[in-house]
Amino acid sequence: MSIPDRLRTSTVQLAVGSDTPRLDAELLMAHALGLSRADMLLRQRDLDVPTGFAPLLERRLAGEPIAHIIGIRDFWTISLTVTPDVLIPRPDTETLIEVAVDHFHDRVPGSVLDLGTGSGALLLAALAQWPQARGLGIDASPAALAVAQGNAARLGLADRAVFRLGDWAEGVEGPFDLLLINPPYIARDEVLSGDVLREPASALFAGVDGLDDYRRIAPDLPRLIAPGGLAAIEIGHDQRESVSALLMEKGLDVAVRRDLAGHDRCLLAVHPS
Repeated sequence: MSIPDRLRTSTVQLAVGSDTPRLDAELLMAHALGLSRADMLLRQRDLDVPTGFAPLLERRLAGEPIAHIIGIRDFWTISLTVTPDVLIPRPDTETLIEVAVDHFHDRVPGSVLDLGTGSGALLLAALAQWPQARGLGIDASPAALAVAQGNAARLGLADRAVFRLGDWAEGVEGPFDLLLINPPYIARDEVLSGDVLREPASALFAGVDGLDDYRRIAPDLPRLIAPGGLAAIEIGHDQRESVSALLMEKGLDVAVRRDLAGHDRCLLAVHPS
């Protein structure tokens, strides 16, 4: 069977459990060939289906996330190594970087703090966006920090990124120009499905109402946000009012930004002007 034919049949198989079956098939084929997806698509009629494709397809059909199978996930302008120890970076989370770019305009946020850094996605995307910036990433998971440090080294950003084991902002001294925060925000009893079932529960769930970590983070934000600075905080689609109230109780001004799907996704917290 040719690669175009194999991609078509695989897309049909994957459509049962994936929202992006064609993309999944192409990424798996490219990985099996050792090529980029773009190169694979350009050369697909001149290549044979590699023997390594079938076992990769079986893993995906069994529910393993694409990012775990190929070990890489694109985010903003960078590519990150991803393992089961970290949350898989999602396009929705890029909203936080978009908000920061808009906020600073032609200024540079010299100092960046990423709370719950995971793979390092947000911090490293910010450092790639602003080559003059330096940053600190905090996470409670040693395994996640190892992934983040590896990503920083691979991207040539290790000299501007420090990663530290920690419990949110406890012991962190500020202020910082830019805070990027993507905490767990799923309620404990919420029923999940799909790829997220394979991700670390500690990066997903936050108590009965999904707000436990916001309650812990909010009190530290006034001292950590520099004058003219910004905290960009990811929220669940139905958490705008509840999380905004926690932030406003601490004296911060709050606005919201929606993601590409039109869902409330990021709260912008700043000191009152």
